[in-house]
Amino acid sequence: MAGGPMRSSMRGSSRRAMSDINVVPYIDVMLVLLVIFMVTAPLVSPSIINLPTVGNAAPQEQTPPVVVNIKADGSMTVRYKDDGGASQQQSMTEGDLRTFVLNRQESHPDQPVVIAADKTVKYEVVMNVMSDMKARGVKRVGLLVKSQ
Repeated sequence: MAGGPMRSSMRGSSRRAMSDINVVPYIDVMLVLLVIFMVTAPLVSPSIINLPTVGNAAPQEQTPPVVVNIKADGSMTVRYKDDGGASQQQSMTEGDLRTFVLNRQESHPDQPVVIAADKTVKYEVVMNVMSDMKARGVKRVGLLVKSQ
């Protein structure tokens, strides 16, 4: 029994080690840094890349496009260059144009098609020709316009 009171007095006099960390100052510092970064981020301009120049670079060889002319009366003509380099022009209907494009895509899969329509032609007609080209597998379809 003599050991009992002694133990209780030792417990009272010993100090308990503080194991808690006060994180409030760290949170305050992080919030201030966050505000600083949020304010400065829109002010930083993206870097501009200076590309090197190369002398005597060979330009890429482009295949000449197939030009589909849509006239004011709705008739269509197709201009293209054959494998010999000679320019060809043919009058076509919509059905003929579809089969022509299918055959042309088999022999020249990366050849672009340019649609040159008269400005009085309905928008719907031009869009129908364009969607037919895309449906037939033409990867690049464009519209030809005149610069002012």
